[in-house]
Formats: sequence, structure tokens, C-alpha cells
Amino acid sequence: MQAKIKKHQQSLSICSRCPDMIQPVITCSPILSSIMLVGQAPGIHEGRVGKPFGWTAGKTLFKWFAGIGLDEEAFRERVYMAAVCRCFPGKNLKGSGDRVPNKKEIANCKPWLEQEYQILQPKLIIPVGKLAIAQYLKADKLVDVVGQQFIIDTPDLQIDCIPLPHPSGLSTWFNMEPGKTLLQDALSLIKEHSAWKDICETS
Repeated sequence: MQAKIKKHQQSLSICSRCPDMIQPVITCSPILSSIMLVGQAPGIHEGRVGKPFGWTAGKTLFKWFAGIGLDEEAFRERVYMAAVCRCFPGKNLKGSGDRVPNKKEIANCKPWLEQEYQILQPKLIIPVGKLAIAQYLKADKLVDVVGQQFIIDTPDLQIDCIPLPHPSGLSTWFNMEPGKTLLQDALSLIKEHSAWKDICETS
């Protein structure tokens, strides 16, 4: 299994399917985990630090997880961190923030994610942000899905899914009601999930 995920990431690291995406390809350590966190796409700084959620949004995200038992170091050692797209999409030229990957770019990257499901056989997926959530659930608003647990059917297995909002500094959703309460509801669901309890017990 470890060899499979390493080989997978080696192939992923040289992917060049999307000419408008800015490399490098960002991956986590080649760990085996029953939990997958699925982000949206790397930001402008992740290429330099070489790891997912390696900048400001990550600080907020890891505070959330520290509150339910795993600090950043432990989380990175025990949870497989993936994304809808693995390269930086570039800045949004028509507004603030980063460009949202287009449908073709999302489709190009989807097989990498599907291969990870097959290798890892995860018990829990944590999609972070609207773009990631949209790959699993149909919902127009975060209030419709955050704070709830769902079951996702893939061709090979059923996986529990607990969505989270994106921890971007540009967002105020999780600091205001009802987002503040719904975020805590979601984190409580993750904390009580058997897969989370199992990795927290790992010495």
C-alpha cells in the first residue's frame, strides 16, 4: 500500500494536463490514512512551502483540528490531504482571491483523486470549501450541508462525508451565525467519527 501511494504521487508530481495551471503539483506526504481531507486548490504560497494548506488559511484550519485532538504536525502525519486541483490556478484577474479552476481542469484532476480512493479506501472524506463540497454534494449554500454527515457512493465503496467551510481570511462565514455554530457542529461530528477516534489513538 505504501509503495502504491508513493508511485501514485510520483506520477501525479509530473502531471501537466492543464496549461493554465501554475506548477508545482502540491501533494502531502505519501501516508496511508482512513481519512482524506479534500481542499479546493493550492494558493500562491503553497508552491514555495511545498505542502497543502501551508499558509494563512492553513493556520485557521489546523486550529480547528487542534480543538478536536490533532495539532498540525499530528494531522499531517495521520490524514491524507488531497484537493480538487493540485496546482495553483493563478490569481482572479476580475476580482480578489484566486481563480476558480474551470470544469476541464477539475475533470483533468479528478482521476488522481479517484485513484487515491482506490488505494486508501477511506472511511471519511472532509471536503473543505464550496468547490470541494460540490464534488460530493449538491448544495447552493454552506448552511445546507455544513454541520451534517453524509454518505458518498463511489464506484468502489461508500464513504462518510463531513463538509467544512473554507478557512480563508477572505471569508467571514464561519465567524458569524449560523456559520459559527454549524462549524462547531461539523467539528463535533468529525471528533465522534470512528476513523477520527482511531487516528487520534495512534501513538
